[in-house]
Amino acid sequence: MFSAMIKKELLLVLRDKHALMALFVMPAIFILIMSVAMRDQFSVKNIEFTLFVKDLDNSAMSKELLSSIKDDATFHLTQTQKSADFMLEIPKEYEKESNATLHLFIQSSLKENEIKAFESIFSEYIYKVRFGAITEAIEPFAPDVAKQLSEFEFSVDKLYDVEYNNSKLLPNSTQQSVPAWIVFGMFFIIIPMSTIYVNERKQNTLARLNSMNISVFSMTLSKSIPYFLINQVQVWIMIAVGIFLVPLLDTPALEINGSIFAILEIAVGLSLTAIGISTLIAVSASSSEQATTIGGISNILLGAIGGVMVPKFIMPESMQKLAELSPMSWGLDGFLDIFLTSADSSAVFEDFAKLATFGLVSLTLSMILLHFRIKKRL
Repeated sequence: MFSAMIKKELLLVLRDKHALMALFVMPAIFILIMSVAMRDQFSVKNIEFTLFVKDLDNSAMSKELLSSIKDDATFHLTQTQKSADFMLEIPKEYEKESNATLHLFIQSSLKENEIKAFESIFSEYIYKVRFGAITEAIEPFAPDVAKQLSEFEFSVDKLYDVEYNNSKLLPNSTQQSVPAWIVFGMFFIIIPMSTIYVNERKQNTLARLNSMNISVFSMTLSKSIPYFLINQVQVWIMIAVGIFLVPLLDTPALEINGSIFAILEIAVGLSLTAIGISTLIAVSASSSEQATTIGGISNILLGAIGGVMVPKFIMPESMQKLAELSPMSWGLDGFLDIFLTSADSSAVFEDFAKLATFGLVSLTLSMILLHFRIKKRL
């Protein structure tokens, strides 16, 4: 009987084409769109700046500085101040005064990360010309030291050896968007689940099963198992989209740096939460339309708060604290730890524990409510 109930649930959901679209096609489309849309926000490799330079010093050092940046494709020197993103003023006596400060004017609407990128890249050339002047000054007195100084390379890439735990791969837009839309898509099982629950309750199917000594626990479990399996398939299909389809749009492929077992762990925890919330809404609603509306709104709110719609790292601190209340945030944090910081099962256990606890509590409440509604024939 129990296996027949599971088979029935699978057949019902597989026949619902609209539900399958929401569960598989919608997240895949979002992954493709958002990976491309956020591609440039997660990379400074191809960043370019327009720059107007006002050289008041007109010294050998200032000319060397300008000559260096002219050969860098990152900077495009303009002839007019109005057409530039930045205006750089080299003050008088810049070469003679070692502590002289360049004046930088930002002339267009630029994001803070773009300004920081400009400062970082341009600083390499400033230090290079200053260091070169020091090297020339000490060469007549200490040629060996001057030689060692001349061999030193000023480059951000040379100064830092960046690792994410065991990985040297830097995060990209795909690693941000894939887990976000996996999490969001898993919660949309509310659509088929609510329809089936409400219809069976109205048709007294659940009451008849209960009269045959089939417990509410067995009914809930038989409905949960198919959706649990669907959630696991969702996870791996979306990961495959990130690995194989996203690169076709000239966007970095998904890199899995962590443990496969950790992915399974978070996927199980997320599925328990998604099933728990969906079941609770489904048994509480009076109609499938009501359940779908409540479930859809809940998913959007949890996603907006939890960092699915907008990455948490660009939220203000108050919003980041609020995000911790969303179960979607716990699952997203777990996936990001796996994809970006090479986390293993033990590293994401806290996120899994929160998800599993929330899901099991929701399922317990839904079973109590379902038992009450069957007895009262509501």
